Amino acid sequence: MTFASHAQLYALSMGSNRPISARLSPRAILSAAVDALAEQGGTVIAVAPTIITPPLGPSARRFSNNALILASPLPPPALLALIHGIEARFGRRRHRRWGARTLDIDILLWSGGRKKGRHLTIPHPAFATRAFVLAPLRRIAPDWHDPVSGLSVRQLLHRLQKPHGKT
Repeated sequence: MTFASHAQLYALSMGSNRPISARLSPRAILSAAVDALAEQGGTVIAVAPTIITPPLGPSARRFSNNALILASPLPPPALLALIHGIEARFGRRRHRRWGARTLDIDILLWSGGRKKGRHLTIPHPAFATRAFVLAPLRRIAPDWHDPVSGLSVRQLLHRLQKPHGKT
């Protein structure tokens, strides 16, 4: 797919904590998913370094997490459909919330601002409360502002990392 000047920008978060094989570890899955997004979804502008984080919820496996900025001519619902297809190709099954998964890709932010639909809400409803999402995103888009709070990614992460009880 070629880059179009009218492309929209998306901030995406990716995570994996279940290998597919000895060759496809969670880190390798994230790298392959970036390639798939570049081949099918648009132009990958930036990719954050992968970080390793503890699981959220009952899963016992640690997660590999990263973020990327994608320029795409696809509107949000079409990008979501593409993401679901890529997740399925990597063995993602949507049957258990918070469980181990081969690949999870979320649309965090969009250059179009907000979008609320039955199957998609942008910005992602929980992105501003998750350090494992904000830390990689800060590396590639520190000044991108949340259209709900008006705060930058840098400011949102700083608020999460600030010790509680101090102002």
